[in-house]
Amino acid sequence: MVAHKLKADLLLMLTALIWGAAFVAQRMGMEHVGPFTFNGVRFALGALALQPLIWKMQQTRTREGGRPGLETGRILRYGLLAGCVLFAGAALQQVGIVYTTAGKAGFITGLYVVMVPLFGLALGNRAGAGTWVGALAAAAGLYLLSVNEDFTIAYGDVLELIGAVFWAGHVLLISRLSPGMDGTDAVKLAAAQFVVCSLLSLGAGVAVESITLAGLTGAAVPILYGGLMSVGVAYTLQVVAQRDADPAHAAIILSLEAVFAAVAGYFLLGEVLALRALLGCALMLGGMLLSQLKP
Repeated sequence: MVAHKLKADLLLMLTALIWGAAFVAQRMGMEHVGPFTFNGVRFALGALALQPLIWKMQQTRTREGGRPGLETGRILRYGLLAGCVLFAGAALQQVGIVYTTAGKAGFITGLYVVMVPLFGLALGNRAGAGTWVGALAAAAGLYLLSVNEDFTIAYGDVLELIGAVFWAGHVLLISRLSPGMDGTDAVKLAAAQFVVCSLLSLGAGVAVESITLAGLTGAAVPILYGGLMSVGVAYTLQVVAQRDADPAHAAIILSLEAVFAAVAGYFLLGEVLALRALLGCALMLGGMLLSQLKP
């Protein structure tokens, strides 16, 4: 049992690392293609990457004689709804990252873990002291990270913050749609929402961006990383790991995504955060952990 939990924790750490480094890939991709084009191709690749996992899980369900899953129409309806919210969050994040650093984008996006329990109050959920203290710490950290001495906030940081609201809404939506689903249906729902997000993104890209073969070729590595690694591989690792992981361990480890984003931004893009910003990051990370561990 201990070996299984250790393996799960290591897989979650790898997941957080992949997701954190994805912020660098997203920023690098903007040098060649527009944000909607990048997201459109990335989520299409992510949906394709999940197909082998869906096939294998479906085969296992059939072989073991498990209960039949949700009907396809229901999964498609859920995927359409979740995909629209996912599109809003992903679009705001991708446009915002053009105007801010990968590290700041990672920490601000990570605020969704604090927003989820707060928004849950409107749905009748209860929140403990950890949620409120975590929210205050995260708010103070956001101020230090993003608000300048003249009390202005960068445009990209505003977009990332609004995007975090949609990420939180996406988590709450999935929590309402997923009860009763087994693992196979959950991965099918993930793939369905990725397809919807991809189609909406590509539609927006065609409307407002210039899509060229040269641009797609130049952004090939960031797009492949964002689609295959960040969406396909990391999502699969998370599904596998969280079957054996302790929930508290999972919350801590996955929150390190923001830290990995800042570290990757420093080493790969030369992004340096000032002392004030680093203190803000520390407060935000502390707030994220408190909101998860003492909800």
